[in-house]
Amino acid sequence: IRPSIKESGRVDDRRYHPPVRYLRMFSNAIVSGGLGAAYLGVVFLQLNPGVPLFPINLFPLLVTLSVAYGIHLSALFYAAMVLREILAFDRFSPGWLSLRTLSWLFTLDAVGAAALMWLNLGAYGPVLAPDAARRMAVGAVVVTGCAVVFLFVGVFRYSFGRRRGALGSSVLALTLAASLALPLVLRGPGAPRPLASRLLDLDIGLAPPAPGPRILLILLDGASLDFVSSAALEGKLPNFGKILDSGAAMHLATVRPTHPGPVWTTVATGKLPWKTGVRSSARYEVPAAPDHLELLPDGCFAHGLVRLGFLDTASHSAASLRVRPLWSILSSAGVSVGVVNWPLTHPVQPTRGYLVSDQFYRPGDQSLEPDDPTAIYPAEALATARAAGDAVIQEPLGRMQAFQLPRWDALADMLPRQTSLLDRMYDRISHTLQARSRPRFATVRFRGLDVAGHVFLRFALPREFGDVTADERRKYGRVLEGAYVGVDDMVGLALASLESDDLLLVVSGFGMEPMSVGK
Repeated sequence: IRPSIKESGRVDDRRYHPPVRYLRMFSNAIVSGGLGAAYLGVVFLQLNPGVPLFPINLFPLLVTLSVAYGIHLSALFYAAMVLREILAFDRFSPGWLSLRTLSWLFTLDAVGAAALMWLNLGAYGPVLAPDAARRMAVGAVVVTGCAVVFLFVGVFRYSFGRRRGALGSSVLALTLAASLALPLVLRGPGAPRPLASRLLDLDIGLAPPAPGPRILLILLDGASLDFVSSAALEGKLPNFGKILDSGAAMHLATVRPTHPGPVWTTVATGKLPWKTGVRSSARYEVPAAPDHLELLPDGCFAHGLVRLGFLDTASHSAASLRVRPLWSILSSAGVSVGVVNWPLTHPVQPTRGYLVSDQFYRPGDQSLEPDDPTAIYPAEALATARAAGDAVIQEPLGRMQAFQLPRWDALADMLPRQTSLLDRMYDRISHTLQARSRPRFATVRFRGLDVAGHVFLRFALPREFGDVTADERRKYGRVLEGAYVGVDDMVGLALASLESDDLLLVVSGFGMEPMSVGK
């Protein structure tokens, strides 16, 4: 008996030596963090079914996600195990690859991956092709089932100890392989994207445009019908009030992600993003990978990869569209059009009328001196549009003056002064070109509400946020209202230009509201 006791004591001393115990915790945390990064890679690939499953694509993506997510997940799991060691009464000393420890950590990985798959499937279902959405749903079912198996192995191991350890290890390994391989098999191997092509309008200008009543379409980024309704009821937005009183108003659905590019491209084409070829605000490039990502998952801080430099971005352009937009279809049908500041219209294409790209005034360009001939069609309209925009700079702000912040204010640089000015300049360009050619379909887009809402919504709706002081409410509370007043004035100009049979549509592609607690 005595040799056994001594041997047992030596083993226990070695097993429970603090540095060894913490190193074993760390090894299990690294494995679990790596699995979490691999699951995120599966989600990225499910949302981008066109990326081929070649090692040249998979390895750079896995390395990027391991650095960005795997290290943080490993640290989180390690901290959880150390906290368990501090709070528990019994000593926690797992093996270097502990079946019982890994089964619990793998359960957390699989549950998080399954929840992320279901969340993104619900958010981005319309953005995915029906077949890709169905395959992602089946993959989410598989990962959910694997999470249940991981949990069962953990409970079994905790309840019965080391008995039948080989069986538990085999089940854990097979489940791990299935949870990674089956979603990718169901997703498909991917295929190189075909070159986009669409019909060219070669008959533009051969026949005069047909006369008739006009449709005027005003596009708004980030406008809220609830905000407009309440402000119009108080008499602050009289022109919106005319529309609400004598026209029709309704809430509209949108597509995600709620970026101008995919939303307004869907409006312009009448097709969902998986057909238009524009599924997000940009294309995301993984370093050293030949294929780019078109969509980043929601709910896992994926856009932080862009801000931190893990992913590069490439902007969309008119060449990104795989289908014909509305103005191209109307031009072919002999209907004259006028389009101003619509996203993804640069470089411009010939139309039966005029087309002023959203890059005519480049965002962030302080000079406001447009000189790019590919930003406007026809080219001879450049001088007219430039003169119309320059004339706005010298004009007073009118009703908006009462809502402007002083220039010395700390938030003055964040205030979308330039965006509001550009909206008025694009509006003047639209009216000037309309007066010259009288297109039957004319549209102009305003960005100011979206830019102002991101900064000043919390001051306009302090009850929704709860952390706004009375001084901030007094100082900034009416800035967003001022942005709506500016748009209301431009809507009034459009109403004044209507003739008896004309139709005015004011459409917001996506709204602006406080984020949920989870978000």
